[in-house]
Amino acid sequence: MRLLNYLGQWRSVAKEAKDLTVTVAKFMGLLHVTDAYLCSSTLVYGPSMLPTLNISGDVLLSEHVSHRFGKVGAGDLVLVRSPNDPRKIVTKRILGMEGDQVTFFVDPKHSDRSQTTVVPKGHVWIQGDNIYSSFDSRTYGAVPYGLIQGKVFCRVWPPDGFGSLD
Repeated sequence: MRLLNYLGQWRSVAKEAKDLTVTVAKFMGLLHVTDAYLCSSTLVYGPSMLPTLNISGDVLLSEHVSHRFGKVGAGDLVLVRSPNDPRKIVTKRILGMEGDQVTFFVDPKHSDRSQTTVVPKGHVWIQGDNIYSSFDSRTYGAVPYGLIQGKVFCRVWPPDGFGSLD
């Protein structure tokens, strides 16, 4: 009789563990889908987006829907997979869409020489707001639209900078 009682307790514990595991797995799946396809937070730091973003780091919220439907355009702040290092995500501003003519300073630190180019089909022209310290389309050219990972819509940290980045 004791053995049956003991086995019954273990079955109860096993069922509870299985139910908890299924609940955690569902939650983790929902978390993954939300982070990858809907909305995520990103820590951004460095000088390339000064004065819009802080050099010491900002936490931004980005949504991952607009770019899938072609709803990003010139002026938008976007997260882009770096063409030079696919492990990195960079934050830049779109200055030109496919077909747009873009004029930019080639090396603003050392000369006033500018160049004009037309953004090819399926590409965007991205630049940092700090043209003196940004590695962007001026260096590696127009970026394929498919490298856009998300559109930034809000700064959540630091608290004094909280709000929309439109």
